[in-house]
Amino acid sequence: MAAHRAALGASLAAARLLPLSRCSPSPAPRSTLSGAAMEPAPRWLAGLRFDNRALRALPVETPPPGPEGAPSAPRPVPGACFTRVQPTPLRQPRLVALSEPALALLGLGAPPAREAEAEAALFFSGNALLPGAEPAAHCYCGHQFGQFAGQLGDGAAMYLGEVCTATGERWELQLKGAGPTPFSRQADGRKVLRSSIREFLCSEAMFHLGVPTTRAGACVTSESTVVRDVFYDGNPKYEQCTVVLRVASTFIRFGSFEIFKSADEHTGRAGPSVGRNDIRVQLLDYVISSFYPEIQAAHASDSVQRNAAFFREVTQRTARMVAEWQCVGFCHGVLNTDNMSILGLTIDYGPFGFLDRYDPDHVCNASDNTGRYAYSKQPEVCRWNLRKLAEALQPELPLELGEAILAEEFDAEFQRHYLQKMRRKLGLVQVELEEDGALVSKLLETMHLTGADFTNTFSLLSSFPVELESPGLAEFLARLMEQCASLEELRLAFRPQMDPRQLSMMLMLAQSNPQLFALMGTRAGIARELERVEQQSRLEQLSAAELQSRNQGHWADWLQAYRARLDKDLEGAGDAAAWQAEHVRVMHANNPKYVLRNYIAQNAIEAAERGDFSEVRRVLKLLETPYHCEAGAATDAEATEANGADGRQRSYSSKPPLWAAELCVT
Repeated sequence: MAAHRAALGASLAAARLLPLSRCSPSPAPRSTLSGAAMEPAPRWLAGLRFDNRALRALPVETPPPGPEGAPSAPRPVPGACFTRVQPTPLRQPRLVALSEPALALLGLGAPPAREAEAEAALFFSGNALLPGAEPAAHCYCGHQFGQFAGQLGDGAAMYLGEVCTATGERWELQLKGAGPTPFSRQADGRKVLRSSIREFLCSEAMFHLGVPTTRAGACVTSESTVVRDVFYDGNPKYEQCTVVLRVASTFIRFGSFEIFKSADEHTGRAGPSVGRNDIRVQLLDYVISSFYPEIQAAHASDSVQRNAAFFREVTQRTARMVAEWQCVGFCHGVLNTDNMSILGLTIDYGPFGFLDRYDPDHVCNASDNTGRYAYSKQPEVCRWNLRKLAEALQPELPLELGEAILAEEFDAEFQRHYLQKMRRKLGLVQVELEEDGALVSKLLETMHLTGADFTNTFSLLSSFPVELESPGLAEFLARLMEQCASLEELRLAFRPQMDPRQLSMMLMLAQSNPQLFALMGTRAGIARELERVEQQSRLEQLSAAELQSRNQGHWADWLQAYRARLDKDLEGAGDAAAWQAEHVRVMHANNPKYVLRNYIAQNAIEAAERGDFSEVRRVLKLLETPYHCEAGAATDAEATEANGADGRQRSYSSKPPLWAAELCVT
């Protein structure tokens, strides 16, 4: 059996799962929307050539007869990895923005004329289909907030097809928000302007930060509307339907392998393709041959060793990805198994956030009531999700082998990559010391104690005067204190979230009926609320001068240790001037000046909701050069928004204004 599977994998690789360097598009029938007499002919996009390998290599659903089999009818999709769908047209689609660097992956140059914007709006909204596109929705399952949810699938996204470029690369295109699919359940398959702008901007921001990610090529809004209750507070409103063109080698995810899961012991839910190990084998063969061809070639005769090498590589890539997140202060927000890429890419940007004031327990998703996906827990959650992937690969990868690989690889790879990146962020360019981990931990502790801004503190450290008696030290310390949280910021951050009477009732319940209290699942939330109350009480007793003095003491201690470590690094260099230049260069190349802070995204969203897309385009351009050292990077004067939501000019690299603390992302 193993030999048969290995032969099948080798056959697939040779016959149709061609390496990326040999991508050659095959003729495909012209795609048409249901009811459309003829598609408009593209001009700027006419050069895109589709070769939809996934739909040839993996099973596609044959819909049931009658209304139950309609392209958007909600239903289980057993025995298939895809089902064919059709985008639902939008009223008056209008281009918000294009990402030229992302579209360049497809071999597209800059739009040649204004007419190209209308063309992009037409085809990237799903109102018309490009020749060779074959819309489909992918079937997957997932563990959401730790519980198996059964069938999920592309409820608001559609596979368009795979574009092959002249250089032999292959890119899958997706439309997110193009209408209902069989996986939409009771939802409408739409996304709105605010969430689409956030995903569009962050996809591109993460790429330019150097973090593995899917890409976003376009954002298209419309006059079509849907009703959304933004804060789940009973105050719904109409919002504009918007579509994002997403680009990646593949959007296959951990949850793609969970469609075979039998009934879960906790939720009772099962995947739609229980018992179909033949499809699991097919999916493994496709993924490994297509996206890990070197592993396929090295283990063509032994499927177990091939699958082990594949899982090892996915584990390492995932560890490096989350290490990159931690080093730029990125919080994903919804780290379910269905939001984990099989290629180790950041995928599915929802209620994400970048750290402002450093808080390891920061939760960016307002609906994450237990803090499961807090910033500091992301590595642990990624490891947990990999464990679920290992379970999903059984029996093609024995679980004990998968668990051994996970135990051997994940923590070691994460720590190695994280510390290597942190050394670069601190400008330690000459020697690596065991004590470096403790130096980083103490830095983060100091940032936490002083409420320092994560991005700006690292950026500022590149100007730390190495010489002990430097005349610039006082100025540096003053600038560093500006990055620490003010008394007003701290009081706002730690204000209680619960009515005192409600908190008192919950504490009484915890004392009188601890079993019921535990079942309610509010223990973590109550603990956080008590901490806020205690912090608020302490802050009321603290003056601004006392806070400043305390912060200076914390930073003086760490900077003394940092200077000593820099001295050791300098000792290993032959030329002090050359070392200093390299030290600054490396810090500038690894500490971004600009990240997509929530308040920056919010300003762009509010302008776009008024019909002004210029701020979205300005922020997109700014985020293409986030580091000091890059050619074309904006100066402080250039990177200033003229119309902030608080009515004042503000540099994009500034700490967030106080109103930003009120932003709620769900």
